[in-house]
Amino acid sequence: MKFIESIKNVWKIEELRNRIIVTLGLLLVYRFGAQVVLPGIDASQLGGLAEKTDSGLLGLLNAFTGGAFANASVFALGIMPYISASIVVQLMGIAIPYLQKLQKEGASGQKKINQITRWLTIAICLLQAPGYLASLPALGIPSTAFLLGTGPLFYFSSVSILVTGCIFAMWLGEKITDKGIGNGISLLIMVGIIATLPQAFLQNAATRLEGGGNGGLMMVLIEFVIWFVIILASIMLVMGVRKIAVQYARRTATGGYEKSAMAGSRQYIPLKLNASGVMPIIFAQAIMFVPSLIGGSAFLKETAAGAWMQTNYSDMFGFWYNLTFALLIIVFTYFYTAITVPTNKMADDLKRSGGFIPGIRPGSETSEYLDKIMSQITLPGSIFLALIAVFPAFIVKLMGVQQGWALFFGGTSLLIMVGVAIDTMQQINSYLLNRHYDGLMKTGKNRKAVA
Repeated sequence: MKFIESIKNVWKIEELRNRIIVTLGLLLVYRFGAQVVLPGIDASQLGGLAEKTDSGLLGLLNAFTGGAFANASVFALGIMPYISASIVVQLMGIAIPYLQKLQKEGASGQKKINQITRWLTIAICLLQAPGYLASLPALGIPSTAFLLGTGPLFYFSSVSILVTGCIFAMWLGEKITDKGIGNGISLLIMVGIIATLPQAFLQNAATRLEGGGNGGLMMVLIEFVIWFVIILASIMLVMGVRKIAVQYARRTATGGYEKSAMAGSRQYIPLKLNASGVMPIIFAQAIMFVPSLIGGSAFLKETAAGAWMQTNYSDMFGFWYNLTFALLIIVFTYFYTAITVPTNKMADDLKRSGGFIPGIRPGSETSEYLDKIMSQITLPGSIFLALIAVFPAFIVKLMGVQQGWALFFGGTSLLIMVGVAIDTMQQINSYLLNRHYDGLMKTGKNRKAVA
């Protein structure tokens, strides 16, 4: 009843209601586009492509695009080229002085960075689109499905449509961020992932219930309980913080300072257990394509080592793949945390605002202390992240879960869903609290709005 009442309170706030309607409408447009097949391809002959992208790495890519990859749709590239461009620009900002300067210019600098990211997105699309089209025959689409053939006209028109589709999806995400609720790009990815979840669950459940020889209803219930527990563990990882106590020097009436907590200020610095989010998994997954490519190269293709690499690193549910995957996630977690958590800047900002950590001198000692704490909490955070990332392999090997459904038991898919859901709920929560209602993430009796 409290939850229903909170939903009613959400609907009472006109601005929030309008933002939610805009968000749902734009997400519906994105989902509609994911079903529109590229011109010149017979939609009735895409069964082979759907089978190829049912599991494994292609299944994960198809999940990120909400099934658009398997539908050969105008949104087949999804929003991932934009994500790749954002990552590249962020990493380049470490080494390129011009980007570092833009990062310090505030809103105007961020506007220029966004423009650079958009142009880089187009460049990535122009590379990925022809590769996607060239791979369609190998992925199970027969030659008869290409109604206009696969000549220059087909490639030119299809590449143009795929690039336009990605840019349009990027525009939808930006509009959701500006006019809707939540982070638009993240919501597009989450909606795409959720779109493939019911089908994956029903296929796995049908296999379990078929003939009663695969565990039946009891195994379906056990899997659902395990999935729920993994979601709770992911929430703990996303929400976990180490609070560093902070005090502030407050100006007195005589013009001096006294060391006491500043009224109304947060009295701690929250250092996240997993400050890098899902980025280490994305980095590690990109690297995991390399061993199988090396094994299939001309130098190693005919050797025992090459065959071993191709066999073991082509199976994303295999032992060696997941062991290497987990180690890379731990390494990249430290790397990404080091470049995205500016302990020096945090210490300088704290010093300028008259704040200090009890027992630690402001300045360099505070920076070293924060860096030490981040190193200490990053280790358990990275191990926890690696365990969640490789858990789908455990669930496949130990319980025989279908690969398509297993992808939702951990890894990037689950962490994205949990992270985006929490972020969106927090934004809705802030609207409710600002209007003197209890939020979605708080229990208790609703407060009356203040006139």
